Amino acid sequence: MTFKIEESIRQETVQRVAELMLTAARTAPKAKGIDNLVLAMVTGSDIEKIADHMTKIGNRPDGTPSFLRDAENIRKAQAVVLLGTKINSQGVKLCGRCGFRDCEEKDKHPGFPCTFNVGDLGIAIGSAVSLAMDHRVDNRVMYTIGQAVLEMKMLGEEVRIAFGIPLSVSAKSPFFDR
Repeated sequence: MTFKIEESIRQETVQRVAELMLTAARTAPKAKGIDNLVLAMVTGSDIEKIADHMTKIGNRPDGTPSFLRDAENIRKAQAVVLLGTKINSQGVKLCGRCGFRDCEEKDKHPGFPCTFNVGDLGIAIGSAVSLAMDHRVDNRVMYTIGQAVLEMKMLGEEVRIAFGIPLSVSAKSPFFDR
């Protein structure tokens, strides 16, 4: 028989849940079965790099205090799950949800997101956070992490929309009552 104190396996447990969250996001339904998601997990010093960049954004003239607050929050996380999407139209003939007549017209404006890409990302985020909840790991979806990750190009040049989900196992969630 092996004896383990919870604190000694906490980091390993959170990382295992983060890995399962990536799987839940990957297997979430996608429009037309086309997968444009880019998913990752960060721990340790990489969390600190993101937090430092969030602080830099928060201190810019165009920054907001939420970046500073969230940077301090993620420094208390044991892992952060990153979810982003590339922007690629799905070739739907009768759509126009993006504001253009069809995907052919939308493709002339690559900076505008396809609503299916955004929807797929939202469904993937929901799948991921529900898995964290099922394992009672504290989490919160943060656009501020996503903005920093986009500026840092951590998910690659093609990813245009991203969010981060910090994870924590502690007596009280650091992501609420902020």
